[in-house]
Amino acid sequence: MKKKIIAFFKMNPGRDFKSKEIAKKINLNNDHEYSSLKSVLFDLYKENFLSKSKKKYRLNQMPPSNKINGTLQIVNGGYGFVVHKNPRMRDIFIATRNLGTAFNGDTVEVVLSAKQKGKNIEGQIVGIIKRKREEIIGTIKKSKSFYIVEPDDSGIHRDIYIDKENLNGAKEGDKVVVGSIEWDNPVLNPEGKISEVLGKKGSYNTEIESIVRELNLPYKFPAIVLEEAEQIEINIMLQDLKGRRDFRDKIVFTIDPEDAKDFDDALSIEELENGNYSVGIHIADVGHYVKTDSEIDKQALKRGNSIYLVGKVIPMLPEKLSNIICSLVPGEDRLTYSVIVELTPRCKVISYEIKKSIINSKHRFNYDEVQQVIEGEDNGFKKEILLLNKLAGTLRKKRLKEGGIEFFTAEVKFELDGNDNPVRVIKKDIKESNMLVEEFMLLANKLTAKHIGAPESGPVKPFIYRIHDLPDSEKINEFSKFVKSLGYPIDPHSVTSGTSQKSKLNQIQSIIQSAKGTDEESLINELAIRSMAKAVYSVNNIGHYGLGFKYYTHFTSPIRRYSDLIVHKLLSNYLHYEKQRNYALPELSSICDHISETERTATDAERLSVKQKQTEYLKNHLGEEFDAIISGLAHFGIFVKILDILAEGLIKLRDLEGDFFVYDEKKHAFIGRATKKQFRLGDRIRVKLVRVDIEKTELDFIIPE
Repeated sequence: MKKKIIAFFKMNPGRDFKSKEIAKKINLNNDHEYSSLKSVLFDLYKENFLSKSKKKYRLNQMPPSNKINGTLQIVNGGYGFVVHKNPRMRDIFIATRNLGTAFNGDTVEVVLSAKQKGKNIEGQIVGIIKRKREEIIGTIKKSKSFYIVEPDDSGIHRDIYIDKENLNGAKEGDKVVVGSIEWDNPVLNPEGKISEVLGKKGSYNTEIESIVRELNLPYKFPAIVLEEAEQIEINIMLQDLKGRRDFRDKIVFTIDPEDAKDFDDALSIEELENGNYSVGIHIADVGHYVKTDSEIDKQALKRGNSIYLVGKVIPMLPEKLSNIICSLVPGEDRLTYSVIVELTPRCKVISYEIKKSIINSKHRFNYDEVQQVIEGEDNGFKKEILLLNKLAGTLRKKRLKEGGIEFFTAEVKFELDGNDNPVRVIKKDIKESNMLVEEFMLLANKLTAKHIGAPESGPVKPFIYRIHDLPDSEKINEFSKFVKSLGYPIDPHSVTSGTSQKSKLNQIQSIIQSAKGTDEESLINELAIRSMAKAVYSVNNIGHYGLGFKYYTHFTSPIRRYSDLIVHKLLSNYLHYEKQRNYALPELSSICDHISETERTATDAERLSVKQKQTEYLKNHLGEEFDAIISGLAHFGIFVKILDILAEGLIKLRDLEGDFFVYDEKKHAFIGRATKKQFRLGDRIRVKLVRVDIEKTELDFIIPE
């Protein structure tokens, strides 16, 4: 959408257009696309690409400049790209020689050259506007008469020199924090001082601490937050029940992973006299305890979400709230926020209510226990579970038929010994019990967003939506070329333009469905997800492309996501007239940007934690062979992913024996010049593990004879 609008204004400089005129001229077909258009126009206005007069937009004629500011992103090859806000041009390519004294993530000033690297203009960094970090985490090493710190972040492309007077007690092999970093001359290495010794590299607590410090995650709660949590009364008072729907005598239960510590959602179901069903989706009423602008609220906003590392959780809320007061534990009265839906047997929504409530969970199930009931066992709740599962199946079929995409993201879990070493890696299975819960959470989120975003009367109030934009056409083109090479038909043009949203989504869903059970299933899902836009939080609703919903928010996980907690607060103000302060639209917009960023940081931390544990596990399996799939290709080698534990590593080009192999980018393959043997993206191959680097979390493989 953004590219279409930019191209349109470049072709019509000096002319004013209303949004409806633009929609007509670029052939937009539905409300979703028109909502996206209005959101993008506003973004381009904020970026100074467009000027605005009343309801009309025109191209903002900015003077040309060969300097631009942006954020540096260094890739593994040692070169980088500067990401900027000028919609007229792509990211700027920065060769290694032109990085100057910039680190990964720094805000920099770039001088543009006349050269191009592929489709990207080349540039040279000439100034550091703002450092991303004041501290760098790494491992200290001795080199002859001096010491260096090798950074954990591969984007920090230079080792840091440490004078022996600035070691602060650190010894070779320690994981350390480096501060007071100075770097003025790109010919020399940066210099710094050891500000803290985290511990011996490789120990579990040291690695957790290094992830926390590297990504600047809030780890320990300030004393004032813990003190405030201690003052919260666990007992429910009579005045707390005023206006609440009482479900304590109903059959309500939770379904969560076996290792879950907090339970923030529960389900109930009743058969009505008219043959319909009343389904209750009950969510912990965290907002009742976490008051706006309290110290707990400020800290929860700062964190944005809980972070789930292997064997360790960095919670958004103090334990007294997350694991005790708000957790929907069985046999205890708990305050909740409920979406109560009347559904026909074919899952048509007849009516719904969003009500404050109180429940008493009758049982705590894990997914495996519910799956056993679905497969025939009886545990006293069989009727309710089977009814919910039947309705969930119908909801899912309906959602996919109406244009939703069901992505499958393969994940692993670890069994750890007493020293937190991984002794077993298990690939998670997605079963009907998982999908049962998921469908009702999606339903509650959708109904909540629609209730505010499309009210039956009155104006649309400020709200937080979970939005997902149309996919980028270039990425979809790349994805379509790959799946076509594997024999899956796709029309990339119809995915991004020209046809209804339903048919666009159904085409991708058809490919994902066809790949189920194949070796390339995980890879196709992963590449499809990469080709999509990122889902984010926004006050401007453009719908959720991947789910096929016009209205969507996050309401169902307020213990672990601030987005859900603030949605509860907004609903309390709008529907129940509680006296907490309202949020102005600019403040909500700023919160959306912040929690979208903390979500990305949490994802990075969780991936890094999993990668560390996979590498630790495989250090005891050197020389062993594994079934793998080719997950990526680069000029220097082949990336492979082990099928059962999902660890990824590299077969270096020099280790491909028996022929001289050339990378054919169009065919997504390495091809032998003499034998014509091919290694294609998505191929299943047998590999042998020959190198494990714990410090760099790197794995090297060869193809065994």
